[in-house]
Amino acid sequence: MSRIARVIVDLSLDKAFDYLIPPPLAARIVIGVRVRVPFGNSFRLGYVLALSDHSDFEEQLKTIESLGDGRTQLPEALIKLGSWMAEYYCCTQEQAIRSLLPGAVRLGRIKPKTLTVYRVAEPEKARQYIEANAGREKAQGRVNLLKVLLEQPGLAADVLLNLAETTVSPLQGLVKNGLVAKSEQLLRRNPFSDSTVLPSAPLPANAEQQAALERVRAMLEGREKRHVMLLHGVTNSGKTEVYLQSIAMALELNRSAIVLVPEISLTPQTVRRFRARFGDKISVLHSRLSDGERFDEWNRINDGIVQIVVGARSALFAPFRNLGLIIVDEEHEASYKQSEAPRYHARDVAVMRGLLEQAAVILGSATPSFESYRNALEKRYVLVEMLHRVDDKLLPSVKVVDLRLGAPEPGEKKSGLFTKILIQAIQERLQLGEQTILFLNRRGFARQMLCESCGYVAGCPSCSVPYTYHRKEEMLSCHLCGSMIEAPECCPSCGAAEIRYSGSGTEKIESLAAAIFRGAKVVRMDSDSIRAGNSHEAILDRFRKGEIDILIGTQMIAKGLHFPNVTLVGIINADQGLYLPDFRACERTFQLLTQVAGRAGRGDVRGEVIIQTFSPANDTIRFAVSQDFKAFYQYDMTVREALHYPPDGHLMVLNFRSLDAEAGMQYAARCMELLRPFCHDEIIVSEPAPAPIEKIKTKYRFQIIFRGRKLKQLRQALRELTLRRRHPDGIELYLDIDAQSLL
Repeated sequence: MSRIARVIVDLSLDKAFDYLIPPPLAARIVIGVRVRVPFGNSFRLGYVLALSDHSDFEEQLKTIESLGDGRTQLPEALIKLGSWMAEYYCCTQEQAIRSLLPGAVRLGRIKPKTLTVYRVAEPEKARQYIEANAGREKAQGRVNLLKVLLEQPGLAADVLLNLAETTVSPLQGLVKNGLVAKSEQLLRRNPFSDSTVLPSAPLPANAEQQAALERVRAMLEGREKRHVMLLHGVTNSGKTEVYLQSIAMALELNRSAIVLVPEISLTPQTVRRFRARFGDKISVLHSRLSDGERFDEWNRINDGIVQIVVGARSALFAPFRNLGLIIVDEEHEASYKQSEAPRYHARDVAVMRGLLEQAAVILGSATPSFESYRNALEKRYVLVEMLHRVDDKLLPSVKVVDLRLGAPEPGEKKSGLFTKILIQAIQERLQLGEQTILFLNRRGFARQMLCESCGYVAGCPSCSVPYTYHRKEEMLSCHLCGSMIEAPECCPSCGAAEIRYSGSGTEKIESLAAAIFRGAKVVRMDSDSIRAGNSHEAILDRFRKGEIDILIGTQMIAKGLHFPNVTLVGIINADQGLYLPDFRACERTFQLLTQVAGRAGRGDVRGEVIIQTFSPANDTIRFAVSQDFKAFYQYDMTVREALHYPPDGHLMVLNFRSLDAEAGMQYAARCMELLRPFCHDEIIVSEPAPAPIEKIKTKYRFQIIFRGRKLKQLRQALRELTLRRRHPDGIELYLDIDAQSLL
């Protein structure tokens, strides 16, 4: 039996410490358990990472003081995954371990919720008491209580007293004389308590779905050497049914499953479909849960009560010990990338967890990431394609409208970004009782406030971006730091009243739509409307029921949603995001346009998509119109391969933040000189320079970008630089491995 435990405490020291295991705890100290240890002059909670029989510091070792809560908190496989994350993503071991546990569990502040319930202690004595006291007025309360508990044991006090039509005093008397016993019952904080779903049965699989399922079964049974599948299926090709039946296969093998979705807004619809198929075997983990709900859901998983978890990025770390399947839906989504340390990508960590636990991994998308598609083409992943919609429904017809030709005719009222073709198409849908989705990936009313007299643009003093105008609140808001000021009535610079608000956001589109389509029910869904108290789930539920005619939104309505009555999708301005200074700009635009177009025509009526653009001849727009992913991939990869951008090479960005721009730039240059010896011919270096958005939250930002192949030695040098080296006061460094954005 091991004598020494290697324990990590929550101090970001990037180091584990050896402790002696006291003999009374020897049988209960296992890898992953939480322990209380002496550290310095105090005690701290930590986790056991490894067990050993010897230590280099044996004579100096302190002894573990006690167990945290006596339960294993982290499966050993997750501990290994955390170690890999710390090494690969260049973060501390503590940061990696911290990411494996919800704060509600890790911090120990949330306790199980219990309910005091009552039951008859000795049924025979209770019956004798009832018989002996029948008709006695003073004993009527106790008699009633015993009668109720004999029929319904385990009732809470308020329910029991109501049914027995008595007060608490007789109940206390029965407890005191031993006729009634009380106990504490665990009470689950249930995120599904206010919703019900109708059960569903598996649907007959078409030929493409059946082929996918056969490959999944081969992976689950170990007959396929590769453990990752890229499921490339066009929108509405039935990928979700493949997921559901794949999970059923895993359950047949007594193994668990994790399903990741990229957006919180997708979680309710996904959970509803999975609960309809699997009932109470489902748990859910995402940021909208209360701490108590998250604590209880995590413990249901940890205790083996459920076999399936659905959620956003962090659900990947569900503590299953018999994991068989991980599904990453919409695997191309940038929201799978964590923005704080550890800056992991859930898709890539899912692949690694699958490898460590011999679990199958399904990456699903209509528009795969270039990284996953490259891996599939090079046979590292199994590639399964589903190129037809279910029931052979046709893909929506696509019409491109040139916004440069959108000037109104004489006497015609100008309607902003609503072209005549789009207006006519929406009116036709309203007459037919069909629904429309309008997409614009920018919230707010207008992009900026401009003075026509002096040219002043209202900008955030803390960030190098203009304020966005929100007309409903009459506020100017910064979408980077969140600061808000009242919208001025005249120019703050010259005092002129000629203020113009330029650019368009979803709030403006909502206002225009309500004015043009009078009588139609128009609703906006973006992060602003949800913050204002409109739950995304409530909005989508109303849309599903047909209570909304026109749904306007940002990228949160662009993927994963299934509404058969939506026959028209209007893309207000397809050019947004196309010309950003980021090598993924074209890829993201193609993905967004293809995904949002896929919301149309999922019922019996063929859908129509109207794409409004100032650049109808742009290659990305053209490929999105034809929904030809393979042609777009070949087109964009020619540029990537020439410049060694992912997936042709890896990308690492060393970021600097400083209140002093000159000091930040100088230190970036010094660090570049320290790193230069680790750069070889296969690494392309973009020397220190200001970030595209130079200032956020009062701090100036600088970058050094490394891209290419064989980056391991450089990555180790960067890890030492960022985690071990002492940096000047006021300057922060952070490293982004496999960066998804350069902005």
